[in-house]
Amino acid sequence: MSSSSATDAPAAPESVFSAAVLSPHVTVPLIAAVEAARGGEQSAAMTHSWLFTGPPGSGRSVAAKAFATALVCEDPDVPGCGQCDGCRSAAAGSHPDITWVHTDGVVIQVSEAREVIKTAAAMPTVAPWRIVVFEDADRFNDSSANALLKSIEEPPERTVFILCAPSTDPEDIAVTLRSRCRHLYVPTPSRAEVEAVLLGDSGLGLSAEQASWAADVAGGHIGRARHLASEEKARAKRASALKLPGLVYEQGESYRFVTDLVSSATEEATATVAGREEKELADLQSSLGMGAKGRGVAKAQSGAAGQIKELEKEQKNRRTRMLRDSLDLALIDIAGLYRDAMMIAAGAVEGEEPVGGFLHPDKEKVSRELARRNAPENLVQCIDAVSSCRETLTFNVKPEVALSAMVGRLRECCGQV
Repeated sequence: MSSSSATDAPAAPESVFSAAVLSPHVTVPLIAAVEAARGGEQSAAMTHSWLFTGPPGSGRSVAAKAFATALVCEDPDVPGCGQCDGCRSAAAGSHPDITWVHTDGVVIQVSEAREVIKTAAAMPTVAPWRIVVFEDADRFNDSSANALLKSIEEPPERTVFILCAPSTDPEDIAVTLRSRCRHLYVPTPSRAEVEAVLLGDSGLGLSAEQASWAADVAGGHIGRARHLASEEKARAKRASALKLPGLVYEQGESYRFVTDLVSSATEEATATVAGREEKELADLQSSLGMGAKGRGVAKAQSGAAGQIKELEKEQKNRRTRMLRDSLDLALIDIAGLYRDAMMIAAGAVEGEEPVGGFLHPDKEKVSRELARRNAPENLVQCIDAVSSCRETLTFNVKPEVALSAMVGRLRECCGQV
């Protein structure tokens, strides 16, 4: 079955596709692919390897989950009906033929990739397809990407691979993997679509005002909007980060801010995973028989120190990633504030609002003050300084060093040096 156009093949109503906040650009080819897979016909609509890209919060994972669910759906008429046993187990994350791969560490290790490849080689158990979704395909290193490459090149007959990454840039996805996948771009949802999702989630219990505010400030990031709407801590973190552009004019305060920001992010990452790390260590020690006595115990425990050291390394990598992600989110907010100011300073306004709207409408006074004090080109340089810091944080650089260098650059751009 060939792929249909966006005008003659709308998303099926009352399905996992209509429930997700995805544009027809995304749902149309995916529905066509599911229908082609069901028909068993040779068609350009369906392939064994997919790459979903899009900005953070655009819904790459949502699209992947909807597609995987539809492929295991048991309803003969509606792809991804959302009601059958297959759809319900997929929604619960318990379907035996869907493997969802993500990493808490900085990279996906080659050992993890090889383990998943073994699973992918098996025939599906209850559904027509076995689906493997790599949620963090941008975290492959060279070794793990090469390990997966052969399976992508010659996929098992009934297996579908779905890779999710921010973009097709070689920094985000290996060129060899990209070239062997069908690419589907997932655009950022509109503000109205984000608001509709928040209001439609009965579990959040938001008022119209709360949903509107979260949709305004989340920048099209649905997950971020949920956190901001429902968690006071998330709102406090955002408010704290947005103080930096004003503190740049106070040398001592700006550098103290860096220390406090890194310290609080580190404490949060450590506290978030503390219980999990304790359980992981206890489980490993139990499996190694540590504390036990009797014949053969010493032999069973040989190599225990090495395994514990490896676990500690994985846990450290997890905390590092959480710290980087927290700081990166703060930097995105800061860059957004400078963007608002730059648009105002450049005169790119319609009435009282910049073209495209404010990224931080509740901080309009701050944006206008930054625009008053700085020329547009200086504000562009500020945005570049923040972007450069975000990139630096992806390398093995101490966060305090990267952020302090950024503050120095911001002070220079704003005429404070």
